[in-house]
Formats: sequence, structure tokens, C-alpha cells
Amino acid sequence: MHLIDLLVPARVVAGASVTSKKRLLELLASLLADGRGSEAERAIFDSLCAREKLGSTGLGQGVAIPHGRSPALSSAVGCFIRLGEPLDFGAPDGKPVDLMFALGVPEHFTNQHLLLLSQLAELFSDADFTGRLRQAPDSAALFSLLSDWQLHHAAA
Repeated sequence: MHLIDLLVPARVVAGASVTSKKRLLELLASLLADGRGSEAERAIFDSLCAREKLGSTGLGQGVAIPHGRSPALSSAVGCFIRLGEPLDFGAPDGKPVDLMFALGVPEHFTNQHLLLLSQLAELFSDADFTGRLRQAPDSAALFSLLSDWQLHHAAA
């Protein structure tokens, strides 16, 4: 399973505006629920919050990877957001976050979950790539960049 398999253009958002970490997690849960209804959205939100209580999923350098396991999901799903204004996310370097890839997986995903997180860590460790994500003019350009990274990664 590859990261791009988890995304659709509707779940890639440029310039999102939120006022708190809670509001951000609510937005991410809404995107990850992808029309599954309010119960699924709440279950995903609860899983993201539970994971954050264990420690921030902020990686540093303005990047976070909120993730959680939820019984509301039968397959893995992802969304990508670039915030209009960076937000304090409790990252280890103390820098606010503006780029995040949220991941929701079924409860039984263990190895797949870890592999996806590994791919995300690799993607966000590329400073040139994160710079391009920050400069992309809109959501479609973000989706294209993420797709191109996955194609290049798969070919390497």
C-alpha cells in the first residue's frame, strides 16, 4: 500500500484555517470520515485525540502526522492539509505546524500502519519537498506534488 492510494483530491486542502489543535483534529476527522457520517467522524476524532494524548505527532520543522486506529474504518484513509497560518502542535522543536498528513486506519492494521507512517516520515524528511509543498499555489498542485513524490519513490 502506498500513500497516494489513501488520498483523493477532495482530501487535500491548501490554506485551511483553524484556531486550535482541537479544531484542526475535528477538520482532519471530517476529511478522513469522507462522508461516512457523524458517528464515524466522531470515532475518528476520538482516535486522533487519543493518539495525541500519548504525545504530539508533530515531527518538527512545521510537520505533523496525526494518526489513529478506528473501528469506523474498514480501510486506510489519508488527508493532507497545508494551513494558512501555522498552529502550535506541541512539536518537539517547538515550531508551529503548517503541513500535516493525517492517517486513519482500521483497528486491525498493525504492520500496514507502521509502513505508512514510515513512508510519511521519509516524505517529510525531504526539506526540498516540504518547501515545494509550502509554495504550491492550491490544493490541486499539492495533490500533484504528493502523487509525483509517490511515483518517484516507487521507482527508486
